Amino acid sequence: MKTKNTLILLCALLAAGACRPSPQGGTTAVEPGTNAVIETIMSRRSIRQYTGVPVGRDTMDVILRCGINAPNGQNKQSWAVRVVDNPEWLHGLASALAGDGMSAEDVLQRGFRGAPTVVFIAKDTSYPFSETDCGLLTENMLLSAWSLGIGSICLGGVARQIAGTPAAQPYLDRLQFGDGFELVLCVGFGYPAEQPEARPRDDSKYRFID
Repeated sequence: MKTKNTLILLCALLAAGACRPSPQGGTTAVEPGTNAVIETIMSRRSIRQYTGVPVGRDTMDVILRCGINAPNGQNKQSWAVRVVDNPEWLHGLASALAGDGMSAEDVLQRGFRGAPTVVFIAKDTSYPFSETDCGLLTENMLLSAWSLGIGSICLGGVARQIAGTPAAQPYLDRLQFGDGFELVLCVGFGYPAEQPEARPRDDSKYRFID
């Protein structure tokens, strides 16, 4: 019940801050600091240093529920999501990935960035838009986590390394994604131990076409 109430409160806060259509069309002007959704999007940063304090499962449950409520093609929900917060499990996987001069501790710190909770996301290989759906799911999780004070980092390189390392196969099997699913992304979650500055964005990448 506590988790459900937390989720309802979060959704209410997000809805209250959303842009609303104006009578003339378009959206109303947004004053700085008045829109919770926009503030979360603009303030979120990728976190590469964590305190090591575990993220409670009640909190992760809220984040995961926000994730699976992302838009997705034909409501296929073409993803499979697994959460690991067991440090021994993560250390075992890191040991399987170690090599070429990197120890398990190196993999945990440089590969997983020391995140105490790692979410493994797999796509449905039978659906051509599944990877897009997984991206939408991930963004929902990143933003909802940040709104709750939880940092995150996308770990695409680790996902590729897991898929390409035979020694990691037992850990991939333990995720039980099932036939037809393929690991596409890992995401680390934890409490931030840094406050990185925003990196410049190139606003020439978008334009209006008349």
